Amino acid sequence: MSTTLLEMVEPLRKSPLLMEIADLLQAGIVEEKALRRKFYQEMTPEQKVEFIGGEIIMHSPARNVHLDVTKHVLQLVDLHVRLHNLGEVKSEKCLVVFPRNDYEPDIVFFGTAKAATLRPDTMRFPVPDFIVEVLSESTEARDRGVKFIDYAAHGVTEYWIIDAERQVVEQYLLRDGTYELELKSGTGEIRSTAIPGFIAPVKALFQAGENLAALQSLLTDSRT
Repeated sequence: MSTTLLEMVEPLRKSPLLMEIADLLQAGIVEEKALRRKFYQEMTPEQKVEFIGGEIIMHSPARNVHLDVTKHVLQLVDLHVRLHNLGEVKSEKCLVVFPRNDYEPDIVFFGTAKAATLRPDTMRFPVPDFIVEVLSESTEARDRGVKFIDYAAHGVTEYWIIDAERQVVEQYLLRDGTYELELKSGTGEIRSTAIPGFIAPVKALFQAGENLAALQSLLTDSRT
């Protein structure tokens, strides 16, 4: 058990109301598991939907700038991964299953070990090795809150939070069970740890011309 979890549990362990609290939590867990089973039964491939803390979160259509940045990052990461046979990259409606919650991040990467477990009919995917979330007003609190904690706690090696409006990327790397900020920038290069060999100009995440040049560079380098 991590130090953070021990610190959270210790006050409850010493409380005279521990048994009552445990009963209350157990009842909540049973109810939440039933809601989650219903969520799995009723969800459809057409929906962009998540199950977080016992609630079903329906997502509204994204703004154009959000779609463009997601596309740019996806193209760069996917091309690099395919050129070097590093695993699988998915986007948008890829439901990744954590112990308590189910998320549909903007972009995910599975290394070769996890990619080998995927089948054509897979609808519930394992915890990814790498996740990208592009911020919006309706998702920022979760992207920086429950997802930030959950992704780190369950072994997502690398997490990018991208502000499409300000054209800034934040790169977090997992160290000792928590995320540390490795890079926050709108310029220079970003180097992935979870995706071997992946390097890209930060501006290529945001600007179409820079993105095309970076894609061409990836293809050229692969031929030499």
